[in-house]
Amino acid sequence: MPLELVTIPCLKDNYAFLIHDEESGQTSVIDVPEAAPILAALAARGWELSDILLTHHHDDHIAGVPELRAKTGALVTGAEADIRRLPPLDLAVSEGMSVTIGREFGQVIDVPGHTVGHIAFYFPQSGLVFTGDSLMAMGCGRLFEGTPAQMWESLSKLAALPPDTLVCSGHEYTSGNARFALSLEPDEPAIKSRASAVEQARANGQPTVPSRLSDELATNPFLRASNPRMKAVLGMDRAQDAAVFGEIRARKDRF
Repeated sequence: MPLELVTIPCLKDNYAFLIHDEESGQTSVIDVPEAAPILAALAARGWELSDILLTHHHDDHIAGVPELRAKTGALVTGAEADIRRLPPLDLAVSEGMSVTIGREFGQVIDVPGHTVGHIAFYFPQSGLVFTGDSLMAMGCGRLFEGTPAQMWESLSKLAALPPDTLVCSGHEYTSGNARFALSLEPDEPAIKSRASAVEQARANGQPTVPSRLSDELATNPFLRASNPRMKAVLGMDRAQDAAVFGEIRARKDRF
């Protein structure tokens, strides 16, 4: 059976995610912006938390770890590359390693760019990838530490996953991301349709995360850096994909 997924709004616009294996009873949370909403979601379902998985060191993804760990005894897993900036880890991981929830293995993917130690967790049997602030719904994280080439390589890894994968990203930024996508390609039918759906969902108080990877491939400008139409829009027909991505990211930073 696939893992059960619960999306938990936290803080102003963050998300944490619970994944639960019914057979074993194991439950993990990915990122901990704050503890209270996660504890409430666990209590409502009668689940006990076994693991905390962290995508990166930013405070709005780890601030609730000490309280959650103290109240649940959950083991904490994070990137070996960022061990000095994360809460104390029970397991330090890097690309090629895996985590286990019940009978399902989650693959660790290094995705530097937003931070140099950023990782993602991909659970192929359940079709879930937890991307933090790397790949986001119609967007990607700012390059606080990494280079455009690093982030483009990271996004390319995620883009190569099966198209029906659910992308579980860390923020409700989709409305702003959709407006930016439209500013680049206002006549692209898939982008227009998705922007309208996002606007309606938010008007109804509904989350736009997680999203389907196939939708990201069609509408996320940062994944379209290799697309000839996008290159033409930017006047970069002969440019390398990473350079095109860098221009898109720079435009979004000014948007």
